[in-house]
Amino acid sequence: MNIIEQLNWRYATKSFDSEKSIPEKDIDVITEAFNLTATSYGLQPLKLLVIKNKALQSALVPFSYNQKQVGEASHLLVFCIESQIDTPFVSNYFDRVKAIRNTPDAILNPFKTFLIEDFKTKTQAEKETWAAKQVYLAMGNLMTVCAMLNIDACPMEGFSPSDYDRLLELEALQLKSVLVMPIGYRAEDDFMAALDKVRRPIQETVIRR
Repeated sequence: MNIIEQLNWRYATKSFDSEKSIPEKDIDVITEAFNLTATSYGLQPLKLLVIKNKALQSALVPFSYNQKQVGEASHLLVFCIESQIDTPFVSNYFDRVKAIRNTPDAILNPFKTFLIEDFKTKTQAEKETWAAKQVYLAMGNLMTVCAMLNIDACPMEGFSPSDYDRLLELEALQLKSVLVMPIGYRAEDDFMAALDKVRRPIQETVIRR
């Protein structure tokens, strides 16, 4: 499969075929790819909600500026950040490193101490801004993965995070929604599918030295 062909094939899908559902094996690939996404320091300050409950998807449409893709899609992905990024959160990461790689404390502790002290100096807003940047990395990764699986997607910033958080009871999970992405299969009558992709010439966006 040619990755450039697949990236040309994908587009921000405006209309999904609500009768088609993504196989569970492909959802497993998507979730595994999410978990493998690179993040700053490797801390993974994010979680992914995978929603396939159609009643819940429909309830979220009004909080998505009435974008029908949210209700039509096979699944709705909600990208969230952790709201509690503190010393235990950082320490847990280094515990995983030690357990998996058997790295000695003498090697881990200097960097561990640096990160703990660094995050202590950040405000809650700064922590959330940093975490949100990691969410964009994850969404970009999943958009490519979906394209390689011939799964359509519509990345969305246009929704009300506070209403999503309330309806999905994210506060109890210490999470905040940042991005959403309906995924599924394009409807045959989605006019956007036949339009040529609009991008600046590569000579204007890539500099070689």
